[in-house]
Amino acid sequence: MKSMVLTKISDLKINQNPLDYINAKTPEINKNEVLVKVNACAVCHTELDEIEGRIMPINLPVIPGHQIVGRVIETGSEVKKLKKGDRVGIGWINYACGKCVYCRSGFENLCSGFIATGKDVDGGYAEYVKINENYAALIPENFTNEEASPLLCAGAVGYRALKLTNIQDKMNLGFIGFGASNHLVLKIAKAIYPDLKLFVFARSENERKLAALLGAHWSGDIQETPPEKLNAIIDTTPVWKPVIEALKNLKPNGRLVINNIRKEDFDKDYLININYSRDLWMEKEIKSVANVTFNDIKEVLEIASNHDIKPEIRIFNLEEANIALNEIKNKKIFGAKVLRIP
Repeated sequence: MKSMVLTKISDLKINQNPLDYINAKTPEINKNEVLVKVNACAVCHTELDEIEGRIMPINLPVIPGHQIVGRVIETGSEVKKLKKGDRVGIGWINYACGKCVYCRSGFENLCSGFIATGKDVDGGYAEYVKINENYAALIPENFTNEEASPLLCAGAVGYRALKLTNIQDKMNLGFIGFGASNHLVLKIAKAIYPDLKLFVFARSENERKLAALLGAHWSGDIQETPPEKLNAIIDTTPVWKPVIEALKNLKPNGRLVINNIRKEDFDKDYLININYSRDLWMEKEIKSVANVTFNDIKEVLEIASNHDIKPEIRIFNLEEANIALNEIKNKKIFGAKVLRIP
């Protein structure tokens, strides 16, 4: 099968072509797995973290990609939930043990046995992928393959971040960074909370323009001061400076949710400049997002389908994955980038 494969870490600097375009072996399924013909796979910033060595360990060589939409073409002997022809989505969660205290309480995203698609096992930058039937979600029919794929991570983990804000209608919600995830979360937040005020902080003028087009009440640079304090903020950036700026803009009892798999190394200047009275006093909180649960994926697909929420997308061919990754690396972002795999 045609595939894009990561064979080595690029020493924290993405080169022009970090992935190799090769013919790989088509996966062989086990009794509780399905084989999926991939039609689309959205590109995620997490792939940059894998390539540049910020997410370790990683099972090299590996086929990246964890926002996968395709059709089931083969089922294992014990598969009961899916059948051939079903259109399914596969996200970051590839498997969890199902037995630990986290899995039993609905937090399988925290399971020590969590397996990530496109990192621990091969993902969707390929013509075919396999998955345990319990972690493949049916895709609503009102989405194209390309429209559905960003919902499986950018949408799902963004939705998890939104839930963790504890936001309510008529409050003020902020977004720092406005790429694939936060632009979807803004749409979801508007649908669920029609009287929510939305504020966007982004370095890119194009991202600020997109925020205005999508109905943000205010948009500005990360260091600008919004006209009102905020009840919660979702930060999707990989750096520390926005954390300090966000804390300044929170109301008492406000919560900052960091929706990123990791941050860059600590910036000593900003660590020193955290002002307890200004930044953390009055019961302000910092909360991180770790992975997603399978329910996050199912819920965001249902919400997006019911409210006709679709991402802004730009489509690439499979062999153009390196181009899409380099555009993300160089902040050429306007919505989500999706690989089309015929």
